[in-house]
Amino acid sequence: MSIKSAFEKDKLIHLVKTLRYSLYVIFHPFDGFWDLTHEKRGSKGAATILLALVLLTQVWTWTYSSFLFYWPQWEYFNLLMEIIPTVVLFSMWCISNWSLTTLMDGKGKLGQIYMATAYAMTPYILIRMPLVLISHLLTVEESSYYYIFSNFATIWCVLLVLCAMMMVHDYSLGKAVFSSILTIVGMMIIIFLIVMFFSLITQSFGYFISLYKEVAFRLY
Repeated sequence: MSIKSAFEKDKLIHLVKTLRYSLYVIFHPFDGFWDLTHEKRGSKGAATILLALVLLTQVWTWTYSSFLFYWPQWEYFNLLMEIIPTVVLFSMWCISNWSLTTLMDGKGKLGQIYMATAYAMTPYILIRMPLVLISHLLTVEESSYYYIFSNFATIWCVLLVLCAMMMVHDYSLGKAVFSSILTIVGMMIIIFLIVMFFSLITQSFGYFISLYKEVAFRLY
């Protein structure tokens, strides 16, 4: 076995171990998130795979769920436009949280925030994927079970994100909640600035196009 193949095999084994560690994190969040970032038990590669699985779970839900629970209008359905908001919001959360916690004595780096947040999404994958299959076995009267487990997955993820912020930044629960609220406010500000920027760009282009047409009309 060559040195290169042995190195690639070690990287693959490490990736599998860090990916499997997500199962420990969701049941032991305090120890899990601390070791994830401080003891190098996690990896950005595994975090990226988990984020990709979240997107795959969304696609799986939209495509194969029973019509009792999800009935998209396929003539207006755009897969790319359904996926992009999740990626953008996830990225904005990481950037906004890093920006704000830097001013609040947070110890977490941007890569650690990205990794911990992605690992916190594990329950969404583990619960929502089987729900797609289960949705075809449920009747209208049993639909409440679907929504209970769906909401449970969301609540679990939110609690894990709070635990992640506590461990990554070395915050108390109150400070983690406060910083998370500020992070959401920061995300809203970022969205507002992006919308305003593109609005100004659009208006500027419109102005120069109108100016060009006016000059061209007077000259010719």
